[in-house]
Amino acid sequence: MNIRLETPADYREMETNRIILRPWRESDAEALFKYASDPDVGPRAGWPPHKSVEESLEVIRSIFNNDTTWAIELKESGESIGAMGYLPCEGNNLPSREGEPLIGYWVGKPYWNQGICTESLGLMIDHIRRTTDIKSLISSHFIDNPASGRVMEKCGFVPTGETCVDESLAGSDRPMRVLRIEIKR
Repeated sequence: MNIRLETPADYREMETNRIILRPWRESDAEALFKYASDPDVGPRAGWPPHKSVEESLEVIRSIFNNDTTWAIELKESGESIGAMGYLPCEGNNLPSREGEPLIGYWVGKPYWNQGICTESLGLMIDHIRRTTDIKSLISSHFIDNPASGRVMEKCGFVPTGETCVDESLAGSDRPMRVLRIEIKR
């Protein structure tokens, strides 16, 4: 993977040969709705499908409007096809350590099984390694979505042997497998 950082001072945009991780823009609302309204996408990540472009715009303005969430833009089309990010691990049942962020990601169904999530997650981990003092990251995936776990494992996450159920997510009755990565510098 050829990684090039666009703005070395703040690392807000990062890219590989195929993708760019960049801040979300309000102009991404239609593309976000196109992929986030698919009933096969959101529930695999723990959120309900979007119901309108307006809802997707509100997600961009509120949830995605921070320094640790990026749109996954496919260079070939210039379209945002998914999201990658990390946030404080609060309000869930994951067995996180103090100060350990939770990572999350998804891509639209047409882009499943193409290595895009693995490429994006690797890029974000490199960003975290270079720009923060974060020591480890935690994540989980629904047991009935093993592809998400394979993405994490390809990027160095290791299963903790723990499972949990998180009432804050859509599909909260489904058990999740917990994984962690130690950030080495």
